Amino acid sequence: MARLAGGVVLVTAHDEDDGPAGAPAGMTATAFLSVSLSPPLVLVSVRSGSRMDDVLERAPRWAASLLSQEQRVLAGRFAMSGRLSDRLLFREVPHTLGERSGAPLVKGALATLECETESRVAAGDHTLVIGRVLDTTLDGEAGEPLLYYRGAYRRMG
Repeated sequence: MARLAGGVVLVTAHDEDDGPAGAPAGMTATAFLSVSLSPPLVLVSVRSGSRMDDVLERAPRWAASLLSQEQRVLAGRFAMSGRLSDRLLFREVPHTLGERSGAPLVKGALATLECETESRVAAGDHTLVIGRVLDTTLDGEAGEPLLYYRGAYRRMG
């Protein structure tokens, strides 16, 4: 499967259980795809038992920012195990909070989607989270997509 190129997405949510006011949570995903146009549905695959799996199980609404080539470092930061806390990572990430989800939306992303979980499906060591798209924004100035291929981030062309 390393030979199947995929787009790179930062999946985010607001974790109500992290401190008195909650905190942002995020993870880099390369298994993200469109499921349906009517209704608009997307799917993200999350490692079962991970922090993000737990957060998405509790938080009915979440977001996805489709990353551009220029956001390679950001993708790497949210993909590392043993990384800094999400609260600290988001301090360095230009973002806004989604009106529908309360989740961080990364500035400069190709597009952002705010979603509501429709269903969760156990699939081996992962959970497939299917979300209904509630809102989208497009960055008219965005460049080319960031890709993941053969175990590394890549550029088109």
